[in-house]
Amino acid sequence: MRTAARTARIALALLAAVTLTSCGAKVSDATDDKKSEASGSPGHYPVTVSNCGVKTTYDRAPRRVVTNDVGIAEIMFALGLEDHMAGYVAPDYRSSRDDKGAAPWKGGYDKVKWLSKKEINKELVLDARADLVFAGWNYGFGEGTGFTPEALKKVGIGSYVLTESCHNGGSGTSRGVMPPLEALYTDLRTLGRIFDVEDRAEKLVTRFQRRVAEAQATVPKDGARPRVFLYDDGRDKPFTSGAYGGPQDIITRAGGDHVMKDLKDSWVQVGWETVVDRDPEVIVINNYGDVTAEEKKKFLLSYPPLANVSAVKNKRVLVLDYVDLVESPRNPEAVAALAGYLNGVRGR
Repeated sequence: MRTAARTARIALALLAAVTLTSCGAKVSDATDDKKSEASGSPGHYPVTVSNCGVKTTYDRAPRRVVTNDVGIAEIMFALGLEDHMAGYVAPDYRSSRDDKGAAPWKGGYDKVKWLSKKEINKELVLDARADLVFAGWNYGFGEGTGFTPEALKKVGIGSYVLTESCHNGGSGTSRGVMPPLEALYTDLRTLGRIFDVEDRAEKLVTRFQRRVAEAQATVPKDGARPRVFLYDDGRDKPFTSGAYGGPQDIITRAGGDHVMKDLKDSWVQVGWETVVDRDPEVIVINNYGDVTAEEKKKFLLSYPPLANVSAVKNKRVLVLDYVDLVESPRNPEAVAALAGYLNGVRGR
């Protein structure tokens, strides 16, 4: 029964892909049509945008977007696009500093349906009658799972790929095509065009740029730049972030020296010997998942190969949350938080 139902849904989606031209959306009901008529200024559409090197033309704003991961959902919330969302997929680790009731975009979490805490998949987005999936490579999209923009296109569903995760052509799987904060601003502006909220997007970009500039203004101009290592997870080998992941700009704009800035990827695995050789003075822990930040910190401070690393000897470890460190509208505040910590390190 389940297989037959799924086949029927896919057949319906394929029919919709043939009959509709706007972002691969499926046939909508009358309520959706009225909502669409009320959104978008006359003459704005069609609009053509480029996303990860792929050009797409939208004849109207997508009406049933499904997002994957917390940072991506909050990009939509920050732009005020809750009415265009069918739901979001995200694990239950939005932040250690706020629960759902206290999140910066509480209204978005309250209004939009939480579809799943598990891995996004084709059946889920078909059930949600999605016309667009906003995800990223390794943020939902993956060749190994078969959940890709190409696969969604075959069933009449459009895709928008998080710019931080764009494949850059380096190794075939390496990600990132521009500085991380520029990737955030690019997505805000591009989505602003797709959904006809360009003024709102530009105001957000201006506000975020101002916040980052304020944080940078607190960094001593002639002071030392503490060496910083981002620890995501991993015992045998650490998972960290390279030049194209959010931590690159967060660390650099906060006045630190990102010790993995030469790695041309967004998130990548390295060896502990590389960490020891680069001798970070501060370690930033990415707080998420089943292993708590306190457990990660305990491991780092007690792991024998790291005993002589400056950050470990001086117990200079800062915890930031996952949603602070991946591309999201929380990145500017993460710059400010790290800048304050690093300024304290310089004063010791």
